[in-house]
Amino acid sequence: MRWKRRRLRARAIVKARELKVVKRGTWARNDILLLCTIRNERERIDWFLHHYRRLGVGHFLFVDNDSTDGTRQVLLDQADTSVWGSSASYKASRFGMDWINALMLRYGSGRWCVVADADELLIYPHWETRPLGALADWLDTQGQQSLPAMMLDLYPKGPLDGVACPAGADPLQVLNWFDAGNYVIAHKPLLDCLLIQGGPRARAFFHDTPNRAPTLTKLPLVKWSWHNTWVNSTHSALPRSLNRFYDRAGGEGIAGALLHTKFMHTIVEKAPVEKVRAQHFGNAAVFDNYYDAVAQAPDLWCAASTRFEGWQQLEQLGLISRGGWA
Repeated sequence: MRWKRRRLRARAIVKARELKVVKRGTWARNDILLLCTIRNERERIDWFLHHYRRLGVGHFLFVDNDSTDGTRQVLLDQADTSVWGSSASYKASRFGMDWINALMLRYGSGRWCVVADADELLIYPHWETRPLGALADWLDTQGQQSLPAMMLDLYPKGPLDGVACPAGADPLQVLNWFDAGNYVIAHKPLLDCLLIQGGPRARAFFHDTPNRAPTLTKLPLVKWSWHNTWVNSTHSALPRSLNRFYDRAGGEGIAGALLHTKFMHTIVEKAPVEKVRAQHFGNAAVFDNYYDAVAQAPDLWCAASTRFEGWQQLEQLGLISRGGWA
């Protein structure tokens, strides 16, 4: 694992040559940074920025992978953003993680960083009243270098393109249902991490091959160091101590949720485009079938679906935990 970590860091240094500075902002010494690889997310980006500013992010570092819908200009117009551009292959950069590793190696060492996709909104116990800075301070006192979060797929009731979410609006106005209980969890000893699978994508698109369902475990908030590296998206990192966020004595550690807004109405028209681009993660044939299914605007709602009400509800369901963060 030490050699793997070194190889991935070296790879990131090489891949940094694919990044071109478009706008370089400034940030304070103690600012929490957010890093994101993005492409054509005009309908989400305003709310994404609003949400993470509310959480207390001090500065945003974006890698724009050739957006064509005005996303880059929106990012450039913000006072608290830095933007790098790249026309290189997202897939060949390990789905953007080589670029993120390169930026974190240069700018993230010694500070708390958020890494999230444009369709991921982080919440955690007391998130409305306790900013990320307070949470990071508490994690420091606990000697914990990362905050885990389960990716929670949200979806509408009815066809995926049945109700539009206006650009800049809160996507939870439309995406307000989720699966409460069909999840499985396993321990992966090589990286000492947890693997969670399930939810609406598993039951609707991977019911015949559940082992190919997307991984839902992520580490969206991390105290970074120059010798760290992301391994598999933000599902796992090295050194392995970053993945040991669970309570090994049998109790509950703190955990948040990444509200996944992937299933906005625009996904139906984007699915055929993404199928042709073939920049997806995993087996191509499996994901071709997935994109074909999404393009049909299926209804993911079922009788067991649960309406989203807030973090307290997720805690009662056992999907997030406050641990000692009382």
